[in-house]
Amino acid sequence: MTTTTTTFVAARSRAHGPTAALWHAVEVHRTVADLDGACELTVCGSLARVSTERAWPATGTDVCPACTTQAR
Repeated sequence: MTTTTTTFVAARSRAHGPTAALWHAVEVHRTVADLDGACELTVCGSLARVSTERAWPATGTDVCPACTTQAR
């Protein structure tokens, strides 16, 4: 029997047009060691590149408000 832990990790989106690059939450169902920095679907539905160097919840002014609300 294997156990799976639900973890939130931080991911950075790219700036696109008038939209600034933001930190998002990604819900992962595997170990953080298995993440390779690829793009993942975020909690709010955008695509963002996972960062194993930054923890969630991310702090600062450039954090997605939808992810902050949903990833509690």
